[in-house]
Amino acid sequence: MTSEVMTGEMNAGQQRLNLIARLERVPFSRWHVKIRVLVGTATLFDAIDALMIAYIMPVLVPLWSIDPTRVGLLISISYVGQLLGALFFGWFSERYGRKKSLIFSVLVMGIMSLACAFAWDYWSLFIFRFIQGLGLGGEVPVAASYISEWSKAKGRGKFVMLYEMVFAIGVVLAGLLGRAVIPAFGWQVMFILGAIPALLVPAFLRALPESPRWLINRGRYAEADKVIEQVETYVSRLTPLPPVDTNIKLGEEKKTNILELFQGIYLRRTFTIWVLWFCVYFVNYGLQTWLPTLYSTVFNLSIQRSLVYSIIPLLVGLAGNLISAFLIDRVGRKPWFAVSFLAVAVALFALAMTGVTSAEILLLFTTINMFFVSPMSAGLYLYTPELYPTRLRGFGSSTGSGWLRIASIIGPNIVGVVVAQYSLSLMFIIFSCVALAGAICAAAFAVETKGRVLEEISA
Repeated sequence: MTSEVMTGEMNAGQQRLNLIARLERVPFSRWHVKIRVLVGTATLFDAIDALMIAYIMPVLVPLWSIDPTRVGLLISISYVGQLLGALFFGWFSERYGRKKSLIFSVLVMGIMSLACAFAWDYWSLFIFRFIQGLGLGGEVPVAASYISEWSKAKGRGKFVMLYEMVFAIGVVLAGLLGRAVIPAFGWQVMFILGAIPALLVPAFLRALPESPRWLINRGRYAEADKVIEQVETYVSRLTPLPPVDTNIKLGEEKKTNILELFQGIYLRRTFTIWVLWFCVYFVNYGLQTWLPTLYSTVFNLSIQRSLVYSIIPLLVGLAGNLISAFLIDRVGRKPWFAVSFLAVAVALFALAMTGVTSAEILLLFTTINMFFVSPMSAGLYLYTPELYPTRLRGFGSSTGSGWLRIASIIGPNIVGVVVAQYSLSLMFIIFSCVALAGAICAAAFAVETKGRVLEEISA
């Protein structure tokens, strides 16, 4: 009896259980790697587009006579767009599907990057970066939900974290490209390169199926069955499939109601994850977006040397991401976040106590900081989709990452004010206190999700 016939003879609850069980039994394979690489390429350029402004600012500051306060505003305006984009595309992904949401967000971020290349002054770039931010904010959380929904319980942390490494790689590439491209070809070329994701849309249309979990949640069982059977057929050619194990506890099936984020078991999860997102990215982007400018303006380093000093922590952060990918399924999400936050708080407080008297001291402690912050940044894209059922996963992930945007708006502006009016030491004390708050929140309120089927976590 074919799977289509079997599915047709089952009631809705049995169909849902059977489809989820079949999806969970499929081992990770080259098919999963293919979608991870394809979606990951868009996420790679999302990271480059989001952070390239940090490497362009040392050129634009003297070119357009931009004062520190307006530097913070220009950095932050993209995050305002990203906040709105995350909320919109999160809602869009719940209503119209992960695939369509990915395609439209990628188009916006690519096309508007090209527009930024033709900016003629501060305010034109300000507007273009805001619009581009809509796409940047929508792509990453929806992509994280999509990849998570293809992942089985065993090994999900490693699978998703290796995917999320592309964002960390993109962060490094933003720095490397900034160092290689800007001095030789000008800042505009960086934005032209950032338009490449728009070229991925035909491949998305052709190669990416809709998330079967989303189809199941919408009651489109026949479509979900067809997608899962395609994957089963592909994987079974490489390795025998294990038997279907329907010993899975599924949560109650409901229609999407965004207010559910603040009800029942999700209330604690929502506020916990919001705090974690805010704390991680207040520290992460608050520092990353300003480091090249701090090196060139406070310590009077050349633009090229400033870029080199800014890239070193990113490379160490990439190593931290790789280590976390192989450990997070063993250690667990909760202890990983709690210990990492504490390490960041100690490192940044120690930096403040030195008085930040040289560029080399700044480099040393921000490198230690990035070793722990970068894996947390990626880990939140693993952890957040795990906390919500399919009907809330896209929007819940987007609202969580929305606090990334809020933190990224506030962080750079606080740095601008503190650097201009107070001291670098005070700035790092503030960052240390925020990291300590994250450690306390993770230790006290985070829910452990390692090794559990997505549907069981919310059952």
